[in-house]
Amino acid sequence: MPDCLFCNMIAGKTPCRKVFEDAQVFVIEDIRPQAPTHVLILPKKHIRGLKEAQTEDAEIIGRMHLVAAQIASQRGIEDGYRTVYNVGPRSGQSVFHLHLHLIGGRDMKWPPG
Repeated sequence: MPDCLFCNMIAGKTPCRKVFEDAQVFVIEDIRPQAPTHVLILPKKHIRGLKEAQTEDAEIIGRMHLVAAQIASQRGIEDGYRTVYNVGPRSGQSVFHLHLHLIGGRDMKWPPG
């Protein structure tokens, strides 16, 4: 998607702080972190958002969560972290390319938001 910020980051056209990459996902540091660990896990395939995901996207969505757990382990935050999808503008989604937030490294309160 030529006008998608995250697609351009994945393609190397827009600078970012890459954390991890494999054949299916691309992980970057969030530019406005809400905790000591705050990364975004992006599918390399452009999917507008969770509500637009299709059955064939289930594997990549699962992969995104497994990568989140791997990064949490590497960063030593396994005692508590969150994975969050913002869906739609009212939730705070501002880039319309599916992305999973991994947030941790501090105490989390409930309810969020």
